[in-house]
Amino acid sequence: MTTSQPIDGAAILDTLHAVLTRYVILPSAEAVDAVALWIAATHAQPAWAHAPRLVIRAPEKRCGKSRLLDVVEGCCHNPLITVNASPAAVYRAIGTDNPPTLLVDEADTIFGGKNADANEDLRGLLNAGHQRNRPAIRWDAGTQRLEKIPTFAMAALAGIGAMPDTIEDRAVVVRMRRRAPGETVAPYRHRRDGPALRAIAQRLTVWLGANLATLEAAEPPMPVEDRAADTWEPLVAVADLAGGTWPARARHAVTTLTAEADEAGNVSTRVRLLADVRTAFTVLGDPPAASTHDLLAALNGDDEAPWAGFGPTGLTGKRLGDLLREFGITSTTIRFPVGQAKGYTREAFTDAWNRYCPAPSVPSVPPSFPQVIPGTDSPSGTDRSVPPTPTGRAPGTHQSVPAHQSVPHLTRQNELGTDGTDTPRRHVTHRRP
Repeated sequence: MTTSQPIDGAAILDTLHAVLTRYVILPSAEAVDAVALWIAATHAQPAWAHAPRLVIRAPEKRCGKSRLLDVVEGCCHNPLITVNASPAAVYRAIGTDNPPTLLVDEADTIFGGKNADANEDLRGLLNAGHQRNRPAIRWDAGTQRLEKIPTFAMAALAGIGAMPDTIEDRAVVVRMRRRAPGETVAPYRHRRDGPALRAIAQRLTVWLGANLATLEAAEPPMPVEDRAADTWEPLVAVADLAGGTWPARARHAVTTLTAEADEAGNVSTRVRLLADVRTAFTVLGDPPAASTHDLLAALNGDDEAPWAGFGPTGLTGKRLGDLLREFGITSTTIRFPVGQAKGYTREAFTDAWNRYCPAPSVPSVPPSFPQVIPGTDSPSGTDRSVPPTPTGRAPGTHQSVPAHQSVPHLTRQNELGTDGTDTPRRHVTHRRP
């Protein structure tokens, strides 16, 4: 009677690692480990509570993203690759208990530019499918019944530039780059090389399929928290099951790639606005309150920030209010030495700054100037004459500043906060005549 030999998971992952480096130049050793573990994790989808996305992005063409997607297709579980797809087709394709691995090439053409709004349903599907038991609900007019469609499935997206931030927040992000002189890879031919990749996929299926119960019960110690931990946990669980050097390498990949994502400014527009408002207060001299007009002048005057592109005149007071309202921050009436205007107190931002973009230190607040009028929300019946401000304009006015005047200008340098968000550190420079 013969006994079967235990499957060497580490050896299978080593083989997969060798295949990746044979056909593709990835940006780092950590990126190679992460992609290998993500591919392996697709073969154990029934065990996972979360389905991490794999985002393969590049700054330009010919950086190897499509070739990497070819290798992923050859080695992952039941690949379903497309360059375009309707949400309805994707729903039907992945709406099973054992869904395929969705691979989307040229994803920038789906989620970028004028197509972004048209494909909002597909983005929502990919976001919902990151977590198990988040079905889409549709009404079937033919049967007059409510239909629940599963959305849970592993998915990889390749494209030029960033994917939507809600997708990247749920993803292992690999930033490809063009090969340097002297860097060479083996040519990949689907007919010739595909069977060897499918053989690796079969070995992964056998190994991980025999350990689904162990993987489902796994609670590996993670070096990150919250959604990042949810995203990376399947990869770390696979590494722990394999043993050898893989557990340490997996955790090193987690910390390295999540730090890269944070340094790249992977934050929402609202969090970026919070950080930039803090810098605007610094530019204005750290007053306890500032007029909306002056905050907008500082925000729109930053050439490296996105606010000047928010319409013909840049970010407006209404849009500023709409974005800040989600944090419970609203404007009030600010009294200056002469006159008053609508604006924001620095204190109103303190809680949001601490929660979303904590800074190493909080600048001191100078003596009182200007003053907030308690219980008021409009400047009706008040003196509108006001003194000049650091922007060269009076608060509450909307005249442009002559080109010969010096206007505060922000130069941006990013610095990570304790939670990995984008916490800016800035220096003030001035445009000169």
